[in-house]
Amino acid sequence: MTATHSGPLAGVRVVELAGIGPGPFAAMLLADLGADVVRVDRPGGTGLAVDPAHDVTNRNKRSVILDLKTAAGVAAALELAERADVFIEGYRPGVAERLGVGPEDCLARNPRLVYGRMTGWGQHGPLAETAGHDIGYIAITGALGMTGPADGPPTAPANLLGDYAGGSLYLVIGVLAALQHARTTGAGQVVDAAIVDGTAHLTAMIHGMLAAGGWQDRRGANLLDGGAPFYGTYETADGGYMAVGALEKRFYAEFMELLGLPDQAPARDDLARWEELRTAVADRFRARTRAEWTEVFAGSDACVAPVLSLREAPGHPHLAARGTFVDHGGITQPAPAPRFSATPGAVRRPPSTPGADTAEVARDWGLSGLDRA
Repeated sequence: MTATHSGPLAGVRVVELAGIGPGPFAAMLLADLGADVVRVDRPGGTGLAVDPAHDVTNRNKRSVILDLKTAAGVAAALELAERADVFIEGYRPGVAERLGVGPEDCLARNPRLVYGRMTGWGQHGPLAETAGHDIGYIAITGALGMTGPADGPPTAPANLLGDYAGGSLYLVIGVLAALQHARTTGAGQVVDAAIVDGTAHLTAMIHGMLAAGGWQDRRGANLLDGGAPFYGTYETADGGYMAVGALEKRFYAEFMELLGLPDQAPARDDLARWEELRTAVADRFRARTRAEWTEVFAGSDACVAPVLSLREAPGHPHLAARGTFVDHGGITQPAPAPRFSATPGAVRRPPSTPGADTAEVARDWGLSGLDRA
């Protein structure tokens, strides 16, 4: 069945060369926003040990299989590029060129094309040719060194900070900006989205605070990294955790009142007594369960929330009321974001099965070489 389009990018055609991690997530975001994304899968798959039926990052896409090590496969990929607005690849530098689907090859066929390149280290630099993963990318930017306790090792936030925040989202921003330029001038271009660049960019405010003397270059010593006793997490009686973010004084006052320490805890502005304050707050939180504290702080401006697991999050009353998560095809998953008043996005299709949409794509895009490939 032909894909139905909704969202602000309806009518935009995207080709995604299959990979893992930030590239597929970026293409999913474009698809969630309404773009017609065709994923070019390789024979044998990507090596990601996830059942394709459950790979949510391939929702709202269609899939064809092409062997880019054959002349017919390359010809079909270039035919796709000729009809596309955006082309995304996540290979190491030089691989796409060697296959014959690099920027010069594709832009020669389609001068208006936006060619997005997703890598960890970028297209040049001493590390460009080496392998890497999220944890290494965020390590050298200083971002990883900011996480974790002062007396312990840095804590890796899964691969959310590098792959997706510093990588996927910056690729999407770059692609959309270049797409606007192409539609204005008729000239396409290459977008070099490196995870190290995007992750470094995310630390802009912290670098400003560092230069101004408002941030110490070490973990657990600052207002937003767990150094402050009123911004962090605390264990409850049942082994759960509550997150506290009572930064502003009036929110802090309400927090201390509801916590039951309005007069007992030392003043928040006395840094010399922060450890004493932290101990007092921790002792209070250990007196009740997570559910009990959630009830205590419900509806308040104390800036306290329960720390939920991935399976618990969809059931939170606020997220449920907003429809932050949706069930589609038996999979509970985050709904498309952000939201649009006139052109809302939607989960239109389940994760694409490799190669299942070849005939449909060939018909809709007016292609002749897919079947031969």
